[in-house]
Amino acid sequence: MDITKTAKVNEIKRDWVVLDAKDKVFGRLITEVATLLRGKHKPCYTPNVDCGDFVVIVNAPLVQFSGMKLEDKEYFTHSGYFGSTKSKTLKEMLEKNPEKLFYLAVRGMLPKTKLGRAMIKKLKVYKSSEHPHTAQITKSK
Repeated sequence: MDITKTAKVNEIKRDWVVLDAKDKVFGRLITEVATLLRGKHKPCYTPNVDCGDFVVIVNAPLVQFSGMKLEDKEYFTHSGYFGSTKSKTLKEMLEKNPEKLFYLAVRGMLPKTKLGRAMIKKLKVYKSSEHPHTAQITKSK
């Protein structure tokens, strides 16, 4: 009889994964990032334990989009007051703050719990190919 082993918090080994966003399709990259952050690629995956890896994304503004998304897709913000709805197109978000764009997309694919908030903290996004996490890096994709 096989017994399913659940991962314990102190037994989890986290790696650092560097992903280069240059010339990659945005949605495909984000699904890969969400999988790495949740730890679903590991054999010790347990849904109620944060067993994912740290993910560093470099060259964020150089990601590719298909179709007319750059002009058509909009992101809305609302403060709660009347008339305070603001919108930005995907192109504006990519030029001004690509880090926020990646965080919003990945956050939508993670659990909406304390566990999901812990997972999103392991995501690091940078505009250029330079990043301060060179000492921790173990593998690149």
